[in-house]
Amino acid sequence: MQESMVVFVGALLMLLGARKIAFYIGLVDKPSARKKHDGHIPLVGGVSIYLALWVLYVLHPDWMPQFSLYMICATVLLVVGVLDDRFDLPVLPRVGVQALVAGAMMWSGLVLTSLGYVSADIELVLGVFGYSVTLFAVWGAINAFNMVDGIDGLLGALSCVTFGALAVMFQLGGNYELSRWCLCLLVASLPYIMLNLGIPFGKRFKVFMGDAGSTLIGFTVIWLLVLATQGDKAVMRPVSALWVIAVPLMDMAAIMVRRIRRGDSPFKPDREHLHHILMRAGLGPRQTLLAIIAFSTLLAAVGIIGDNAGAPELLMLVGFLVVFAAYFWSIIRVWKILTWIRKPGHKQGMSEIGNSPSSK
Repeated sequence: MQESMVVFVGALLMLLGARKIAFYIGLVDKPSARKKHDGHIPLVGGVSIYLALWVLYVLHPDWMPQFSLYMICATVLLVVGVLDDRFDLPVLPRVGVQALVAGAMMWSGLVLTSLGYVSADIELVLGVFGYSVTLFAVWGAINAFNMVDGIDGLLGALSCVTFGALAVMFQLGGNYELSRWCLCLLVASLPYIMLNLGIPFGKRFKVFMGDAGSTLIGFTVIWLLVLATQGDKAVMRPVSALWVIAVPLMDMAAIMVRRIRRGDSPFKPDREHLHHILMRAGLGPRQTLLAIIAFSTLLAAVGIIGDNAGAPELLMLVGFLVVFAAYFWSIIRVWKILTWIRKPGHKQGMSEIGNSPSSK
């Protein structure tokens, strides 16, 4: 509890300080055709979380395995992310750096070696393919949390759902130190969520996460998931990890499929994410936020309960695929219906949806 309070206060103070520096160096998000918000907003949410991690590192460097290496990787990702936020770097250097930190992660022994059991006695062992699967898992996690950052509070709240679920799993698995580490990380995200939503200082102190923050969160999530699912100290089965990050994962997969089907790049920004669709359906920004967080929490709870109840892994996998198929089917049809209804000239067209920092 004491560590959580120190981390919270530290993150809040560093966030308030970082936003002032951001104005000075131009690390701000400016309104554009795709970005509907008022004024220049500091992109420092990730910076404050990163600095809070240093507080946690100083207090308890033994709470997480390979904590020093993790902080080195986090530093590299943050620096590149800040440069991207400031100068809009090309895709290739960013992907290359992400591959570099994934390599460092695998060098330390954090590799996806098993995908669990398809039956009681048949384990899907990856062998040498585990390295390539781990690399794509790192890219996937980073992109999933980067793409979901579209309305106020969403990225921070979804990351809190994931960190909270992991804290529960580590606690139930007897790894109390990593459980407390996840809780402190959740607490470090709260000041950003508060200022991003205008609490308690109003819109004048508003901040955005930035690509630096979403990259840091995505990398941290996959690092923790590998710790949680692999090796002798695993506290959950690999299939349960899908449920813990279900909403960012499903949103990323669905949006990429839709972009490819219409002949676009899977990374081309648009306004067809889940939060955009819910808002076009008539929900306000806060209602959309609450709906998505409730859905994400429900799916994470299914993963936790199924894992601890010993539900067959094949059943858990099939269940997840059914949920994803239902999600994809529903989103496709809702989007088509709304596209037909929202004809040109409608008073609530695409240009009036949200004040998101980006549409990725």
